[in-house]
Amino acid sequence: MGRIFVSAGYSSNRDDDLSFDTHTGLEAQEVLSVRDVVLQQLRSHQYEGVAVPPEFTLPQMIDWVNRRAHPGDILLELRANANDVTQSGTTAFYIACNYERKTQAEQLLQAYLRRVPQLLNRGAKSDLQSPLGQLAVCRHINVPSLQLTIGSLLDANDRRLLQTQRQNVALGIAEGLAIWSRAVSASLSSTTPSGTTEPPQTTQVTILVNGATHDERGVLVNGNVYVPIDLVDQLDIDLPLDATIRRINHYGVVLVRAIDLRELNLSVSVYEQDHTPIVALRSSLPIAINQMEQIMGQGHTSEIQLMMFLKSQGTDGFSRFPELPKLYREEAAIEGVNYDIAFAQMCIETNFLGFGGTVKPEHNNFARLGDNHNGGEAIFASSRIGVRAHIQHLKAYASSAPLVQAIVDPRFGCVRRGIAPHLSQLSGRWSADLNYHHKILAMLRRLYESAGFL
Repeated sequence: MGRIFVSAGYSSNRDDDLSFDTHTGLEAQEVLSVRDVVLQQLRSHQYEGVAVPPEFTLPQMIDWVNRRAHPGDILLELRANANDVTQSGTTAFYIACNYERKTQAEQLLQAYLRRVPQLLNRGAKSDLQSPLGQLAVCRHINVPSLQLTIGSLLDANDRRLLQTQRQNVALGIAEGLAIWSRAVSASLSSTTPSGTTEPPQTTQVTILVNGATHDERGVLVNGNVYVPIDLVDQLDIDLPLDATIRRINHYGVVLVRAIDLRELNLSVSVYEQDHTPIVALRSSLPIAINQMEQIMGQGHTSEIQLMMFLKSQGTDGFSRFPELPKLYREEAAIEGVNYDIAFAQMCIETNFLGFGGTVKPEHNNFARLGDNHNGGEAIFASSRIGVRAHIQHLKAYASSAPLVQAIVDPRFGCVRRGIAPHLSQLSGRWSADLNYHHKILAMLRRLYESAGFL
């Protein structure tokens, strides 16, 4: 039986932005406490649990585990939600396009919730649905890995359960880890040991490129699809020499993990047809990759595409604000702002119009704009004025050109005009989160995939 690595992830040791709030200390305390009891439960049932040192940053943690992990080992990172007031309950994240890992995430959740059924089950989600559009802990660990959100410290019910039923919380997680560990050990012969150049057993995968069948085949290794590097070159993708882009040698051919290509704006989907796995690669993005970050410009989605993207998120936000796609297209076009970017940012700031915290739906504040005059977030008289204020604030950062319409943004005059024409320059300005622009780009990719551009 392999070892089970358990990591405690929280804001001060895993996140790149250093804007800690009052919940950071509680988050670290709760996650570490649960981790310690999980390890006790594992060891009491003769499983070898390994505690990952909590003081490590994310890159240090990944390096520490990868230098020690062997085939048959697994890793689980525990997190507690201490940032998003709208997200109570538990979620397990897995690497996208890996249905073996998805099944393992679902089994882990089932075991956890058998012991703590009062928690809301938010399901197993691919890391594409995480704020950054990927999770390094799911992608860059050499052995199977998952991230589990054990609950929300901002929700009174979740916090009470985590603090008063810690033994049940830990026991449920430990039981899920035991099931997962046994499954991985049982299938060890079909996995790829670290350093192996010729995977012992692989499944061939049919490759579709923009709907056409490619001559060469990919392979399925440890649940992940790999495609030939030569195909990547043919797609005119300049693949960087980056260790986070996983490569393997397979009988004299170099292959690259398909999901890593998504960060280069290539759509990647994996499915099965007639018992044959298929990976579909697609790109019809109407703009150059290097233009995606330019705030000033033209959007490319239609009103229907924006509408369908919002409706697909499963919230009641669209029914409350059905005119929002139309308003963003109209108001952004007037000021020359890319409405795709503005709409993606709105989805992040409002959690797909779920809102939360001190900003209420009736405030019509779709970008969490502040109002220094009144000492809080701004309140707008209508949805259109709220969207207009958002667009004006983006233009204040991205351009020195004058506004076309009268100012409604309460902080328009506070911004040094044109200081941030690219999304990357909003990080640390619009938000203290140094990953803010990555989150907007991740949402933009999700929007373009929904629209069929990627």
